[in-house]
Amino acid sequence: MDGGVVTFIIAILIVAVLVFVAILLTGKRGYTFNKQVYQTKFLAIENKLNQHNAATFMTTVIEADKLLDKAMIEMGIPGKTMGERLKKCGDRFTHLNAVWRSHKLRNALAHESDLEITYKQAYNALQVYKQALIDLGAI
Repeated sequence: MDGGVVTFIIAILIVAVLVFVAILLTGKRGYTFNKQVYQTKFLAIENKLNQHNAATFMTTVIEADKLLDKAMIEMGIPGKTMGERLKKCGDRFTHLNAVWRSHKLRNALAHESDLEITYKQAYNALQVYKQALIDLGAI
């Protein structure tokens, strides 16, 4: 075979491998969610948030965080933790910094037993999670 043909074939193979790796790293971009399921679950979380019951502030933030994480896992976004998955797919969110803040709030709630948050903080976090789920196409 001619040297130019061999070089061309090698170049094609390298491009194919790079495309394959890019697809693996970005997850399943064309993934289709069962929106009815996610909408129902998120609505149930929103309905639990009660301005007169401080116990609901923490639980709704944690549940919304879990739902977003579930959506990212379902999409095939790689990572052992939600933080790792957020690093891999941050370009999908219109407000990535807000998603990070809400996730950090969730972590603080889960790991600091004496932490208390306000209704407004919980409500704002839910709105961030809702937008993130919309951005992914889950709701």
